[in-house]
Amino acid sequence: MQTTEVQIPAPDGTAEAYLVKPDGDGPFPGVLFFMDAFGLRPRLAEMAERIAERGYAVLVPNLFYRSASGPLITPEELTDAAKRDAAFGRLGPMMQALTGERIVADTGAYLDFFAAQPGVSAEPVVLVGYCMGGRNGLRAITAYPDRIKALASFHAGGVVTDTPDSPHLSVGAITGEVYFGHADNDSSMTADQIKALESAFDEAGVTYTSEVYEGAPHGFTMSDTAMFHAEGEQRHWVELFALLDRI
Repeated sequence: MQTTEVQIPAPDGTAEAYLVKPDGDGPFPGVLFFMDAFGLRPRLAEMAERIAERGYAVLVPNLFYRSASGPLITPEELTDAAKRDAAFGRLGPMMQALTGERIVADTGAYLDFFAAQPGVSAEPVVLVGYCMGGRNGLRAITAYPDRIKALASFHAGGVVTDTPDSPHLSVGAITGEVYFGHADNDSSMTADQIKALESAFDEAGVTYTSEVYEGAPHGFTMSDTAMFHAEGEQRHWVELFALLDRI
């Protein structure tokens, strides 16, 4: 396993990232991994390595590169409710600054960098996204349907809004397969919003799976946070690897 920290030339600066590749020359198919709001940290590197173990090259960029580099949060802020609220006071403006236009421009840079790496296949990638990474992943696959062949999104929020640029309104551009694993009783992705997303997929003829993970809270895959849900996390690996195996 080869895990390195790399610097990606991006539209508004340089984005730090993890690049993980299996041992050997490849070429390895690519998985573009979009982080949650807590940023690059050991847990995300661990998850990327687990994907790479199955024969994939994985790129995990810092989506907040315009706002900050390095660690964005302390371990205590991930597990202590009071400190977690304070952390979101810092992270909230970073999330707001990551507009749809910016994520589309950034994704193009990430894809170009990834494709140019030795040992990485030139074929379209799979994108996996967590929390805000799932929302931004949906924006990415609608903007680059010829370069992203599938999306796996877990406990995403803000996918369906009442704004003209809501991510779910552009799904007609998708040509690949989409998987959404929703958190249970998630205020950022309600039952009505899930239905609206599914209706948009149906109307567009998108091949998709949309499932609610019963009892799993928002953020359920992240073992370094207070929201971790072991059953939901294990199920997510099963579904992600099944998607990778069939495309």
